[in-house]
Amino acid sequence: MVKKRQLILSVIAAILITAVLTFTFTNFMSLRLGDKVIISSSDYEIVKESRKLLTLKKYIDKYYLEPADSEKLMDGAIKGMFQALGDPYSVYMNEKEFKEFDESTSGSYGGIGVIVTEKDGYVTVVAPIEDTPGEKAGLKTGDKIIKVDGAEVTGIGLDKATTLMKGKKGTKVVLTVSRENKTEPLVIEIKREDIVLKTVKAEILKDEIGYIRISMFDQDTGKEFKRALADIKTHDAKGLIIDLRQNPGGFVTQCVEVADELLDKGTIFYTEDKNKNQVVTSSKDGKIDIPFVVLVDEGSASASEIVSGAVKDRKAGLLIGTKTFGKGLVQSVEKLGDGSGFKLTIQKYYTPNGIDINKVGIEPDIEVKALEIKEGQRPEDVKDVQLDRAIEEIQKLIK
Repeated sequence: MVKKRQLILSVIAAILITAVLTFTFTNFMSLRLGDKVIISSSDYEIVKESRKLLTLKKYIDKYYLEPADSEKLMDGAIKGMFQALGDPYSVYMNEKEFKEFDESTSGSYGGIGVIVTEKDGYVTVVAPIEDTPGEKAGLKTGDKIIKVDGAEVTGIGLDKATTLMKGKKGTKVVLTVSRENKTEPLVIEIKREDIVLKTVKAEILKDEIGYIRISMFDQDTGKEFKRALADIKTHDAKGLIIDLRQNPGGFVTQCVEVADELLDKGTIFYTEDKNKNQVVTSSKDGKIDIPFVVLVDEGSASASEIVSGAVKDRKAGLLIGTKTFGKGLVQSVEKLGDGSGFKLTIQKYYTPNGIDINKVGIEPDIEVKALEIKEGQRPEDVKDVQLDRAIEEIQKLIK
């Protein structure tokens, strides 16, 4: 009887362990075999759900009319689990998708060059990346992409939508876009290119004012910013403008490196997880010795809001432009053993004054709305009133 009981429990344990390993998540173990814990009681509900999943999988294998690809079924189940969180920033990616995601944050990838999120069920443009086909075609922050090559993308998930938009260099993709204040959807044809990111650009403007544009925070942005700052200093710049407009964010480590150059010792931001554990990220002693302003707009999101929030709260410089996007969540990116991976929201971040900016954004110190680009106009042909105001404010500070 004892042997039979042990055999039954062993079989149950094997099923449970298989289910858990299939999902590639740690060691959820709780029944007891003798004095050994197989699965903890707190995770027993997860085990029951895993058993349900396996039962359905077996039923499909046995009765479904067509051959079923087991790997695709499990990928779909895991994707569904992440989608059910209702968080557009938490997503599971198969091996191909994770590789494409990794390439998109490491300096070079193929596509149209646009950062999107899911908002109210729509694939929504956070910001087109500077000097990419998406920007040149006229995509704007807030545009809702409703079709890609005629296929509806509303409600299919960000990963599927972005996969449809990507493709080989030289091929074309047609986006159907809903834009605020437009009664009819726009149909925009874009030719895909190899997207090579140079995230930092610098120059000297009139009156010895330095200008550094950061288009996003990739793996080398901190290093590139320090190099640009050193170059600006060699020209004896008396003031500095840092342009974070249409900057959708990126690596938090890189925005911290930028903020550390701008701020003296103190808090840059802090994070809080589901258990209310807080982690404070601080800047070190020493900062630039010239006045600066930061340009922001509705396309300034995530990591760029960390920099903006710290500058504003600590009164280190002026924020000029319009209210930022409002993404105050932190994701962990994990690669799994089979090449797949996932992003999962694990923390919320707060500005030094404890302000939660998620879905709210950061108000600038001085609001200046950009002039609207009319039909047929190129962005470079429209007067940049926000930059003009930044120059004006810097001139006041250096006189």
